[in-house]
Amino acid sequence: MEHCFHRAARLEVVVEGKPLAAVVNGWPVLLALSEGKLHATIDRCTHAASELSTGRVRRGTVMCPLHGARFELATGRCIGGPYDPLMVFDTRCDGNWIEVAVPTARPGFEHMPVRAKI
Repeated sequence: MEHCFHRAARLEVVVEGKPLAAVVNGWPVLLALSEGKLHATIDRCTHAASELSTGRVRRGTVMCPLHGARFELATGRCIGGPYDPLMVFDTRCDGNWIEVAVPTARPGFEHMPVRAKI
């Protein structure tokens, strides 16, 4: 699958330990700065389809707010659970912008998070 870089967010809005949701060329993306490293993954848990951007970022991982599974931000691998890994996207900085390489194909239903209404 071919990927292309697109602007996702201004660099100053991504704060250490605070997940940020973005839509990049139609793809739901989680941006996170953890331990000084910038990461981008799909903003959808592979188990329950919840938005990971509403979870907690800590020690290079993101925790699903729905069931507590943790995923490594760098690799997408699930820690301590039998769930599939997350899609991980390359990032780069262009001036004050963070760019994320997402697939050129549009995301399907299976890539979109379920948004809980509380």
